Amino acid sequence: MKSLRIGTGAGFSGDRIEPAVDLAARGELDYLVFECLAERTIALAQQARRADPEAGYDPLLERRMRAVLPKRGANGPRIVSNMGAANPLAAARKTLDIARELGLRGLKIAAVTGDDVLAAVEGSQLELLETGGTVRDLGRPLLSANAYIGAAPIVAALEAGADIVLTGRAADPALYLAPLVHAFGWAMDDWPLLGRGTLVGHLMECGGQITGGYFADPGFKDVADLARLGFPIAEVEADGTAIITKLAGTGGAVTEATCKEQLLYEVHDPAAYLQPDVIADFSGVKIAAEGPDRVRISGGSGRARTGTLKVSLGYVDSHVGEGQISYAGPGAEARGRLALEILRERIAKGPVPYLETRGELIGVDAILGGSTSAAHEAREVRVRFAARASTAEDARLVADEVESLYLNGPAAGGGVTRQVREIVGILSTLIPETEVSPALTLMES
Repeated sequence: MKSLRIGTGAGFSGDRIEPAVDLAARGELDYLVFECLAERTIALAQQARRADPEAGYDPLLERRMRAVLPKRGANGPRIVSNMGAANPLAAARKTLDIARELGLRGLKIAAVTGDDVLAAVEGSQLELLETGGTVRDLGRPLLSANAYIGAAPIVAALEAGADIVLTGRAADPALYLAPLVHAFGWAMDDWPLLGRGTLVGHLMECGGQITGGYFADPGFKDVADLARLGFPIAEVEADGTAIITKLAGTGGAVTEATCKEQLLYEVHDPAAYLQPDVIADFSGVKIAAEGPDRVRISGGSGRARTGTLKVSLGYVDSHVGEGQISYAGPGAEARGRLALEILRERIAKGPVPYLETRGELIGVDAILGGSTSAAHEAREVRVRFAARASTAEDARLVADEVESLYLNGPAAGGGVTRQVREIVGILSTLIPETEVSPALTLMES
């Protein structure tokens, strides 16, 4: 095999579906990878699974499978994804049902489990990386504890013949590294090759971000046709060098600049990108354009992994109550600021000791703070007031206060919206990799 073609079908849970369908239909891919998990996402998925034992996988899994599987056909790309989230087995069963409904016989679907380490972590003396305390010190029940597993169990699934591999909390680059290890026969201690494979995975994991999405800045970094943004393809050679490209006729762009921005995305130390499979070294990476929408990536390396796995912990932190109300026309900004003054006074003098409050005028000072000059006073404002409370009932009182401004606040307020939501806190710890035991379940349609 001279090279392997891997496409990205999703870079986050809520990503567009039609670019993945396009890749499946005419991408001539060997693999299509859907990366759909974030720290908060899996904690919410664990909540969903607690409410329904057959839930807890990616909410768009069914739509994605129904759209992509028919285009993939009998000999299309194998699919690797962490859409299993908190429940890879249920995700695999749902995919099996869909495949049968579509008349796709003989499709092998693998569920990779074992990342859920809640029983091992809860109440332990493991150190919390963000606070320096221990898990036991947290003093609150955990919603979830998921270890970032590496490529090995995905490779095992592919070697078992899986056409579709669904994992829980696998490390994002590992979803791409595994097909490379399987196809090229890389050893799991060949650190330079694992580092290069991790580099490919890191560049691809955010989908449209490397083809111009989240990059465009009109007048400074113009990107054509973002409404039809194409998702990326990596053409990877056996030595780990790669070409990043996209399908002809799609929007967006693959340039040296888009690749460099993605290379630096969420990387704390380019010489030591800690992953479950390897400590990847991006410090010697070379990025060179080879033609329109074709960029060569080379020079990655790596060294032996740490032997520990990051564990993402989710817990119920608090509740937030929020209300919004609009003011428009002459004096809109002044009326909005008066509304905020009223809310702050009533909340401060009220019976509930809120943990935190925040009031702002969206579009005026909500992000950058400060205030506008009189010469640039806003013609319309949206007041947002929120407070964090220990209970949902207390949080709801904040939304009540905003709604009461209709007849008890400044003139001509309208369009009140209100919400109360639970806040899931996220912390991290490390666990020896020997304490995590991935498992594989294979099904066939």
